[in-house]
Amino acid sequence: MSQIADSVKGAVELRDGDGDLGNRLLYSMVVATAIAVLVSAVIAPWRVTSGLFLGGSLSLLNYHWLHSSVAAILNIDFSLQRPRAGSWRYLLRYFVVGVSVFATYRLHLISLVATLLGLCSFVPALFVEAARQFYFAIIHREEF
Repeated sequence: MSQIADSVKGAVELRDGDGDLGNRLLYSMVVATAIAVLVSAVIAPWRVTSGLFLGGSLSLLNYHWLHSSVAAILNIDFSLQRPRAGSWRYLLRYFVVGVSVFATYRLHLISLVATLLGLCSFVPALFVEAARQFYFAIIHREEF
């Protein structure tokens, strides 16, 4: 019992210690997109490959925009100014993604299903990060 009481040193830190979580997720998204595009270039039609490339690129762009928008919102001093980073930037992201996908689909340059799969490149990045966290928690016995 004394080991449990001694192991609690204070508040649980919710942030990543070195601040590299965002960079690791972005890197994992790039790798997942690159692997998907390279594999599909060998075994799938060109529309599938171009759809995966477009979806992955839009996913990376969307992640970057979301990351910078949230960082801008969190750095605002609410007592001095009203947060205005708001809805037009948020809606612009969806407009750019929607118009890009719609235009390339109407021009028969992409496979819509492959584009949607490319837009989901965040999912494998989350699995990679979860596996990394499990590894450190189990092998190095880190506890949160």
